[in-house]
Amino acid sequence: MFYALGWFAIVALLALWSLCAWALHAVAVWTVSNADALTGVASGKVNITVPDWLSAWLPPEVAQWASQLVAGLAPFVDGLLQAAPALASGLTVATWVIWSIGSVLLVLLGAGLHLLIALWRRQDGRASRHRATSSLAAG
Repeated sequence: MFYALGWFAIVALLALWSLCAWALHAVAVWTVSNADALTGVASGKVNITVPDWLSAWLPPEVAQWASQLVAGLAPFVDGLLQAAPALASGLTVATWVIWSIGSVLLVLLGAGLHLLIALWRRQDGRASRHRATSSLAAG
């Protein structure tokens, strides 16, 4: 009975793990595939500045330096966004690898739980046999 309960819990965890992994995969692939539409960077709307609330606390030189740094990163970000749809297939491979590692760990957890239950039942069986032989010897 304990074996069945332990493996049922492992199978339920495996199902939950699979659901979470593939749901996150679907969201990640959709996000990567639509990255250029989600931001204005790819369409040429690059106008990133330091927020007003932060610029009040920064010296003007630092605020100008940060704005120039972000403007310098814009071509790099644009290149990444153009390559983003090609990265979607890499996400599938990464998801399969992460899912399989987690699944193997869950099966190993199930095997360890199975072994633990077997050892517990063996100890319980020895203790009950010892009590039985002790009561027979005493009586």
